[in-house]
Amino acid sequence: MTWPPVTAPPQCLIPAAVAATTGFTARTRSPPRDTTGPSAPSPMCAPRSPRVCEARGLCEGPSVVAEHDRWTVYNSKVNLPAALNDPRLTKRESDFFTKTWGLDFAETEVMPSFYLPNITKEHFGPYLQETAQREKIHERCRNICPNKDDVDAVPSVTNNHDKSRTELEQVPKIFMKPDFALGDPSTFNAVLPWSHFNSAGGKNSRDMASSRLLQEKLSHYLDVVEVSIARQISLRSEAFFHAMSSQHELQDRLQETQRSAAALRQRTAAVHRLMCQGPLSALRQALSRANHVRLHNKLKLMAAVHQTQPTVQLLLSTSEFVGALELIATTKEVLQQELQGIHSFRHLGSQLCELEKLIDKMMIEDFSMYSRSDLSRSLEEEGQVLEKDRLESLVFGLLRQRKLDFLDIYSEEMILAAKSIVTQCVIDSVSHIEEIDSEIVNKLADQMRLMTFPQWFELLQSVFENFILFLKRIKATLSVIRNVVLEVLDSNQKSRLLERGAGGTAEAPGAPGQLLPGEAELAYLTHEGMFISDALNHAQQSPATVGQEQSSAVGPRSQEQSSAVGPRSQQGHSRTDACGSDSASGTTESSSSRDPSYPPGGGAGVTSNEEMMPTDLELGRIANNIQELLYTASDVSHDRCVKVLMARAKDGSLERLSSAEFVCLSRAVEGFVRDTEELCCRRSMSLRGALQSQANRFVHRFHEERKTKLSLLLDNERWKQAEVPAEFQDLVNSISDGRITLPERKPIASEDRKPSEYLHIDGQKYAVVGTVLLLIRIFLEYCQCVNDIPSIATDMLTRLSDLLKHFNSRSCQLVLGAGALQVVGLKTITTKNLALASRCLQLVVHYIPVIRAHFETKLQPKQYSVLRHFDHITKDYNDHTAEISAKLVAIMDSLFEKVLSRYEVKAPMPSVCFRNVCKQMAKMHEAIYELLPEEQTQMLFLRINASFKMHLKRQLARLGVVNDGGPQQGLVGVDIAFYTENVQALRTLEKLDLSMAEIWEQKR
Repeated sequence: MTWPPVTAPPQCLIPAAVAATTGFTARTRSPPRDTTGPSAPSPMCAPRSPRVCEARGLCEGPSVVAEHDRWTVYNSKVNLPAALNDPRLTKRESDFFTKTWGLDFAETEVMPSFYLPNITKEHFGPYLQETAQREKIHERCRNICPNKDDVDAVPSVTNNHDKSRTELEQVPKIFMKPDFALGDPSTFNAVLPWSHFNSAGGKNSRDMASSRLLQEKLSHYLDVVEVSIARQISLRSEAFFHAMSSQHELQDRLQETQRSAAALRQRTAAVHRLMCQGPLSALRQALSRANHVRLHNKLKLMAAVHQTQPTVQLLLSTSEFVGALELIATTKEVLQQELQGIHSFRHLGSQLCELEKLIDKMMIEDFSMYSRSDLSRSLEEEGQVLEKDRLESLVFGLLRQRKLDFLDIYSEEMILAAKSIVTQCVIDSVSHIEEIDSEIVNKLADQMRLMTFPQWFELLQSVFENFILFLKRIKATLSVIRNVVLEVLDSNQKSRLLERGAGGTAEAPGAPGQLLPGEAELAYLTHEGMFISDALNHAQQSPATVGQEQSSAVGPRSQEQSSAVGPRSQQGHSRTDACGSDSASGTTESSSSRDPSYPPGGGAGVTSNEEMMPTDLELGRIANNIQELLYTASDVSHDRCVKVLMARAKDGSLERLSSAEFVCLSRAVEGFVRDTEELCCRRSMSLRGALQSQANRFVHRFHEERKTKLSLLLDNERWKQAEVPAEFQDLVNSISDGRITLPERKPIASEDRKPSEYLHIDGQKYAVVGTVLLLIRIFLEYCQCVNDIPSIATDMLTRLSDLLKHFNSRSCQLVLGAGALQVVGLKTITTKNLALASRCLQLVVHYIPVIRAHFETKLQPKQYSVLRHFDHITKDYNDHTAEISAKLVAIMDSLFEKVLSRYEVKAPMPSVCFRNVCKQMAKMHEAIYELLPEEQTQMLFLRINASFKMHLKRQLARLGVVNDGGPQQGLVGVDIAFYTENVQALRTLEKLDLSMAEIWEQKR
């Protein structure tokens, strides 16, 4: 019998001949591989998965069919014996191989493969031995059971089975139910119908027949069932007997197994008694000892925790808030991680939280008291920072508790202190002034207004000095706070770096310098007089190994230790041990398996509670707020000074100051502003703004006074040449030297210097009136005021421009407009008045560039546009000067027109008209010669000569005198020669080209 194609075994198959002889299916083992050569699967094995074959180099195979895809052994679906012994074929194909691969395929000798082992009968020996017993059982069963190949037996058995099934179907279904029971009335009535036995006529032959028939029917049912049961028993008797024999064999094997197990247990008990009890007992004792040590450490830790509250109270009595907070935080951490679930400490956590809240309130109150005492103490005391250690401890504690609004408290106290500084300064100043009764005048502003300017100015300087000291003290205090914040920020960064390094390179437990689990808390809680970081350092310097106990009794002692502010520098503080006798052992043994939370080198104040410390962003914001608080202090100081300034200015007393007094005030304010800017790096504008407002009022009053003074001088000016005092000459000389300032008043010399007639400037002499001399001094006062108060340069330039315009317009009204006739009472405006006014205007024009250059140095580049006012003023002055020159020419022009209109060409010569003309020309020259420079005199007379020639030419044309060489021309030539000779005889006009030939009309 062969394997059908669909039931081929999954592993190596037996040859067809063996399969035919055995006649049953059996699981076979794979033949052993040859270990000496490369392993390869047997040709009789079924294909394995492609992944395994790829690993063993079996993916490639011969190309069997060229026109199809590449064929491999994995495409095979049946084995060779099944393909050759296909039962569906009537006969075996003789050309199975040659029809595909050719006629030469069967005759070709195939060389044995080097990768396949040589399979012999010995390879099947283990398999045959393993299946021999099963083969015997199979043969026995086959002999007992009918032969399935017997064709005759099969129909008989089938017919008997069908007959028995037919007979069983005659039995009612009620008897086949699993819940069949005659005790059930319904079932009993169904099986035995009582209608047959309870008829009205009683027992008769018909009833007897029915009963008998029912009994026979039931007997028949019983016989059918019994026959069926007997048939089934006969068919399965051999299997039953075989099962019974197998049961006896199984019992024998179980007894043998029981005996083997008992022997094994005896040997195991002996091994346990001889080899395991001793070592296990040693391990058990070691574990018990470790548990006792852990319990001992836990009890010591509990004793230390029990002393927490007394220690906190002691620390709070010395205002050591940071140490108390660190102790509370460490105790809470120990309670949560080491002593969690201990009944006696169930309320300690909430008590510590309440105590921590109380410490928060105490720290805020203490910081408020510290700020008040620091800011309100006398400014004359030495030392900038009051109790620096206390301040650092408070700031660190507030940072640790995330109370980040403590700067607001300091700001409020700072504002109150600034107000008290002004009040105290006013009280001190008033106490030295007898004229002011503080009982009658209660308000500070009224008291300041009753002071004279020197007294008030002294008060203001005192306020400035106190505020400078006040700001220095605030800056020093804020510097300490800022340093603490920056140190905490730096410590946070360092701790993160240490944690990163510890995470990257973990040290072995028990290494020197490394805290074992639980040592940090125990070392802290049993610090024995040491405090926080020192206790941790001590714990680090005493390395302990697991299983070793180190203890040393250290008595209480008092010494100076650090103030427990983490990474800050240690500062001396005398401390006493408050942990009691229970915490005096100082052991550093391990109390738990928790990792230490303290990095080497101390710093418990920062690293043990990183989650409670502010973040880097918050710390940076606090540092910025500290700088802003310093700016606020500067602004507050300026605001209080503004109050003092405005209290004085309320009645307009600052506007009535003299220039020197206002300059002193301006310098004092500018000095204070400059000092605060250097101190606080803040440009506060409130005081500058108030000063600017007062300066604007001062400038307005300053300008109005000088403008009124100038108007009065002009209205009283008679426009006569004034003598120039020596001091004015020195003034213009200093201007020429580049000093645009008013000279200091010098004591009167023993010998008086005589005044001069002219003002000498840069080699030129100016004949001036007295008003112009004072005008020079006035604009020098403007320049001096700008030097003293640079902030008013723009306003002062505008006012000075207005003053110069006023002088120009008013002088034009008085001279050219003849206003001086009514104002001063002059009889007439002479040419000398006109020339003198022109020269005064030229003097002012000479100094306008000097004034412009001076103001340009005081202005910002963006303010240079206001300098254009000087250009407009220069143009106006030049136009005014030109109008005066035109007026002088017009005077002579009207004279020429009047005189030459009566000119007649007749003897005697020179004529009377020309004599009058020459006389008026001489008077004109005499009036302006000493006033105007030579060049201007020549230019003026050239214009006058042009006017004379125009009128003479017009008169000659009217008279009909032409250039014909006649007697009339000769007479005119005599007059012209006389005119020319007289004009050129005047000083500075000798070389003046009169060119009189233009009077004659050209011949046509």
